[in-house]
Amino acid sequence: MPKKFYPAVLERGAKGAFAIWFPDFPGFVAGGRTQEEALEKSELSLARVVDAMAEADQPLPDPTPFDKISVPKNCRPIAYLVVGIEPPNPSERVNVYLPRNLIARADKRAAELGMSRSSFFGLAISTLVGWSYKDMTSLRLPRSKVHRTDE
Repeated sequence: MPKKFYPAVLERGAKGAFAIWFPDFPGFVAGGRTQEEALEKSELSLARVVDAMAEADQPLPDPTPFDKISVPKNCRPIAYLVVGIEPPNPSERVNVYLPRNLIARADKRAAELGMSRSSFFGLAISTLVGWSYKDMTSLRLPRSKVHRTDE
């Protein structure tokens, strides 16, 4: 899936905190005490939202042009941003038969690493087909890649 660029609105809250919201993802707001904290949280949260949509086979919305953004009455925008997102490569369910003791060992090691069974198997297979762990985004983080640019 190609990268899409979504507008985001950075605003200051009533008590000096900062919030970022995306017109194309209603109800999604990330906040922080500083602009940087709000930006970091918004990027991570947006990647998780996009991952969830991809896993549910939901299409991503088309980005709203800046001139079509409807700012709520009480909103105090500071800046408009563009966040580029590369949706993850879709997952596919596969069934494999493995000895139970091997599955138990894999589950134990996956738990030690804080990973799911599927993520652990993905890491193991990726390593054997020539991908290094450094080539992969951490399997505990969203698989979508986020790129922010200021408008």
